[in-house]
Amino acid sequence: MRTRIFLSIVLLIVSMSAWSSGGVVAMDHSVWNSLLQRYVSSEGKVDYSGFESDRLFAEYINELKGNHPDDSWTKSEQMAYWINAYNAFTIQLITQNIPLKSIKDITEPWDNKFIIIEGKNYSLNDIENRILRKGFNDPRIHFAVNCASISCPKLWNKAFTGGNLEGSLDKLTRGFINDPGYNTIKNREIVISPLFEWYAEDFTSKGSLISYLNRYSKVVISQGANVTYGSYNWALNN
Repeated sequence: MRTRIFLSIVLLIVSMSAWSSGGVVAMDHSVWNSLLQRYVSSEGKVDYSGFESDRLFAEYINELKGNHPDDSWTKSEQMAYWINAYNAFTIQLITQNIPLKSIKDITEPWDNKFIIIEGKNYSLNDIENRILRKGFNDPRIHFAVNCASISCPKLWNKAFTGGNLEGSLDKLTRGFINDPGYNTIKNREIVISPLFEWYAEDFTSKGSLISYLNRYSKVVISQGANVTYGSYNWALNN
């Protein structure tokens, strides 16, 4: 009980600080971090019922809605905000529709403009494709945003911040690429996640796909390696 009261006070203080300064103070994500620690396992399994019943989650969503990154925020702070927002609103979408077996059971889950931030409507696709991919041009975002599915890169149980963003993106990218649950990597043959096919333009903007993988892979992949794509499990990651 004391922890919940303390976190509510933190949210209130942060909100008042941002309001009094015209919204130029980068948003604090400590409450989101606490929620992730409480309801997401180290393996990325999500307790959606826990999020649904915790009023602090609703308060964090409202905090996101009342803040919008501007040029006074660093690039890392802006990027961290939008990744956290994508993941939090995805969880909200699931909690509003449970019980369900897959996010794909929801009508147009990624195109529905259910997200309202400072009076402007967004869809999950808007955040991922128009803001994160187009605005930041960093393929590592694909290992940070979570689509609430088994085959999606796991939801990290920590909040992204301007300070931890760079190291966290590297860690998550390296972890996903080398995880045999997602990819099978050998020197002359690889079977990899369909993510690398769906977003090929992101991973090949500065070279070949294999060159990108080799930045993070523990196994050195031959440039002539045979590449195939595995299946994708859309079952809910609960």
